[in-house]
Amino acid sequence: MITRNAALPDAHAHETVLEPRTGWRSLGLGELWGRRELLYFFVWRDLKVRYKQTAFGAAWAVMQPLLLMAVFSVSVGRLPNVAPAGVPYPLFVFVGLVPWTLFASSLIAASNSLVAAEGIITKVYFPRLLLPVAATGSYLIDFLISFAVLGLFLAYYGVSLSWAVLCLPLFVLMAVAAALGVGVWLAAINVRYRDVKYAVPFLVQLWLFSSPIVYSGTLVPNSLQPIYALNPMKGVADGFRWALMGGPSPDALVLVSAAATVVVLGSGLLYFRRVERSFADVI
Repeated sequence: MITRNAALPDAHAHETVLEPRTGWRSLGLGELWGRRELLYFFVWRDLKVRYKQTAFGAAWAVMQPLLLMAVFSVSVGRLPNVAPAGVPYPLFVFVGLVPWTLFASSLIAASNSLVAAEGIITKVYFPRLLLPVAATGSYLIDFLISFAVLGLFLAYYGVSLSWAVLCLPLFVLMAVAAALGVGVWLAAINVRYRDVKYAVPFLVQLWLFSSPIVYSGTLVPNSLQPIYALNPMKGVADGFRWALMGGPSPDALVLVSAAATVVVLGSGLLYFRRVERSFADVI
């Protein structure tokens, strides 16, 4: 809906006309940009709440992928052919876990963002999409911290960067877009069905082992690769490893992952805006 003012004969009166929006105008992206200061506030609030009264603070951003790396190195890393020949498994899995942690944490936070802000939603109007966007954006700070540690890992193993590192922001953007796309779907559904809160952690665990994070994607048969590429995190993990560790460049299947990301994000935004008007009544 958009608002338009029309002057009446009385100079001190006006009327508000609500008109339906169609197509991409219905997403209200211009309204989000107009409320960007509120978005910054939500991001800052999420950061403070997440690390308030914690002993390690922002160090948790690094500890999670590091601990997972240690667990997978001891268990999965002992299996044959789980990583390309000549690539240390701890480095291989840590490069995959850094973008995965961004994706998984953002998805979980976005899916719970509306229910967690019930008190605000029922009292004040603002674009509700700001909440999952802020929940996703707040984890970019954590990503930057863990990425700095990843840089130390690369230096320790003597990995030299090439021009491919310039493509890294594209794969970060893909991970964020995929997390936001799935997150807004689940956030909108979570308002009506609170089962989502319990299903999301299980979904994330399944997604981890359905993505080439702890094992090489080459283990998947070639006949299944086009279907496997529908997983956005397949393209993200392969792209991260290529950009940071070199090796063969991603093939055309990375475009399949990118297209799947666009579809998930676009459909999620459209569905969210369609049901947004009922959030205050249902939540």
